[in-house]
Amino acid sequence: MEERLLRAWVVRMCEGDEAAFQTLFEATRAHTYSMIYYLVGSEKEAEDVMSEVYIALFRSLPQYDSSRPFLPWFNGLIIRQVRSQKRKTWRSFRLLEKAKTVGHGGEGAIDPELEAIDHKDEILPYVKGLSHKLQEVIVLRYYQDYSLETIAEVLDLPLGTVKSRHHAALKKLRLRMGELADERGVSMYVH
Repeated sequence: MEERLLRAWVVRMCEGDEAAFQTLFEATRAHTYSMIYYLVGSEKEAEDVMSEVYIALFRSLPQYDSSRPFLPWFNGLIIRQVRSQKRKTWRSFRLLEKAKTVGHGGEGAIDPELEAIDHKDEILPYVKGLSHKLQEVIVLRYYQDYSLETIAEVLDLPLGTVKSRHHAALKKLRLRMGELADERGVSMYVH
């Protein structure tokens, strides 16, 4: 995805060009889906969030500053939608748990796909074991190849906080992967 073309399509979208939206969607679809999937780990949930991302994109276009790069702004929008979905899921989970304790059924009501993890990427299961805040930093850093400065901008956090989360995430990944490697008698190292 070339930044110059993305910004041109966004400008055309703001001018009411519907074909530009379709072109932008096609150009960003794979990127958007993979980023969402890395953060939620469920195909069903990723598809739900993906539709919400493009609705939010359409609604948020007036706030986009075309003098700034589009992808970091768009990735921030993706992360906000993932966070929103996680809040919705958590609220639903809490309601189901409350219904169970009160005795209103609810058994088997939790969708097993919410907890499913696809093991296609070797490190993804370890990343899913991190807190959501640490997952965001790892996905942006290693799956999107963003600098720590860009991550700070996307997440709207101080650079020191991003560095701290990055360090904590790597430490936890090293520890967990080391434990599993010891169990298997293999040498693994995350750097």
